[in-house]
Amino acid sequence: MAIICGEHLGREVDGKRILEDISLEVSEGEVVAIVGPSGSGKSSLLRLLNRLDEPTSGTVYFEGKDYRTLAPAELRRRVGMVMQTAFLFPGTVAENIRFGPAQRDEPLSEQAIGSLLAQVGLEGFAARDVHNLSGGEAQRVALARALANSPAVLLMDEPTSALDEDSKLGIESLISAVVASHRLTCVIVTHDLQQAGRMAGRVALLSSGRLVRTGLTREVLGAERQS
Repeated sequence: MAIICGEHLGREVDGKRILEDISLEVSEGEVVAIVGPSGSGKSSLLRLLNRLDEPTSGTVYFEGKDYRTLAPAELRRRVGMVMQTAFLFPGTVAENIRFGPAQRDEPLSEQAIGSLLAQVGLEGFAARDVHNLSGGEAQRVALARALANSPAVLLMDEPTSALDEDSKLGIESLISAVVASHRLTCVIVTHDLQQAGRMAGRVALLSSGRLVRTGLTREVLGAERQS
């Protein structure tokens, strides 16, 4: 069953076509990687999936409902997103993690925050100021902050591209473990085909704003390497 489904999605900005006629289904519990060359529309497609940007044609269905019928705040709680760079709010790690639930008058206990931090390998970090975090630590906090909203789908836009190789592999392993333990559906944008091969069961390949191929990771990446 598709938990999130884009149908004939298109987007234009100032008369320039960014995406054209993209249809993509992602099943519950699936990890899908969106790959393609720079400028192919990968991040633009990801942003359409939780209405950070609006499609100029087509729509997205989340759990069978046209997402335009859902309040944007509720949609983004259920379809969480982790950006390429961890944009954390000034203050402590705990304050960042509490933010989303606090908007719904659902205060998180210290125990709940501690549990989330343990899941991302940051035990004891609750009182740390975010300005004192490394890039890898900040990305882990961003992941914990997304998890605090109990999402059904996690969107990830190049979550390791700003990290060194060791941090990158650590975040990859962490994401895979968290996705599995929470039984999340995950859509990850990456320019790294090897990363897509390690993390995703299925791949969607974009080129010039169009979806040119989807399929099992080994099949799509194998065809790309031969082309």
